[in-house]
Amino acid sequence: QMQLVESGGGLVQPGGSLRLSCSASGLTLDYWAIGWFRQAPGKVREGVSCISASGGSTNYADSVKGRFTASRDNAKKTVYLQLDNLKPDDTAVYYCAARPQVCGSSIWYKGLEYNYWGQGIQVTVSS
Repeated sequence: QMQLVESGGGLVQPGGSLRLSCSASGLTLDYWAIGWFRQAPGKVREGVSCISASGGSTNYADSVKGRFTASRDNAKKTVYLQLDNLKPDDTAVYYCAARPQVCGSSIWYKGLEYNYWGQGIQVTVSS
């Protein structure tokens, strides 16, 4: 079993930045690709980003491309999502999730085949 815990969320003004962390325990992290998802009230869950187990491949939703950056430190069992130039539309609960090895360019954003999910953390972008 793996436990994933998100941290680093909060309230930020438009144009500001946050760095989300997804910390893993229970299993080694370096087998698992990590996806980031978000869900705003009244909206469907949206795939935001995915980073492969090695960190060599990343995927981003068009809505965040150029503003969000995924990275990972397997030795620290932590994956990061840097959120820059935040917009009010980025307001949501953000979740990290683990799937084996690779993201899969055509499927990572669907939320399928993720074995473990974190509990989520709130990000609010407001002036």
